[in-house]
Amino acid sequence: MIRENLNRVRAGIETACERASREPSEVTLIAVSKTKPLEDLQEAYGAGVRDFGENKVQELVEKAAAMPQDIRWHMIGHLQRNKVKYIVDKVWMIHSVDSLRLAEEISREAQKKQTEVRILVEVNAAQEESKFGVSPSQTEELVRQIAVLPGIRICGLMTIAPFVTDPEENRKYFKQLKKLAVDIEGKNIDNVSMNFLSMGMTGDYLVAVEEGATFVRVGTGIFGERNYGAF
Repeated sequence: MIRENLNRVRAGIETACERASREPSEVTLIAVSKTKPLEDLQEAYGAGVRDFGENKVQELVEKAAAMPQDIRWHMIGHLQRNKVKYIVDKVWMIHSVDSLRLAEEISREAQKKQTEVRILVEVNAAQEESKFGVSPSQTEELVRQIAVLPGIRICGLMTIAPFVTDPEENRKYFKQLKKLAVDIEGKNIDNVSMNFLSMGMTGDYLVAVEEGATFVRVGTGIFGERNYGAF
């Protein structure tokens, strides 16, 4: 089932790329494996997945220890400052940096472990009260503040769009994030690139790809519905 789902999602990405005159190689599929057992991750790995996304630090650490070493782990959930030390040397990228204080903690831990951490700045594009992330109008200022911190490399932006039944409703937010990234890229800020746009999930990833996503985060579309009692 997981292999079939992956084939369907990959085919969808290819088709969306064709519509947007993009190369499928520009888009990386992140399999969001939160709450899923190792057997499911192993099946996805066997089907070629090398990028996995987790929302919780403990789950990410446990799975990273049990899975092959060539996996790129992505922290995509809200990250508490007191948990940063557990993952700075285990993740390929942190997508959810939403404050200067969090970035400062990542910088401190990165220096301790003598590593450089790739991050994305999380933008609350729809400005929903229930979501984390900096407002679009304050994004550039936060990027500039983080850019001077040692041990961090800003690689782009991330957003979690609203939960909608019609994915077209989120197109405006994906367009907005792309425009914001282009604007910031044009400022030529040291230690900042806007190469990565993490946007789009199971319900709207095709629209996100059409609007420039380089990472799409798909969980239910690959692994099926979640059992939140599992972890």
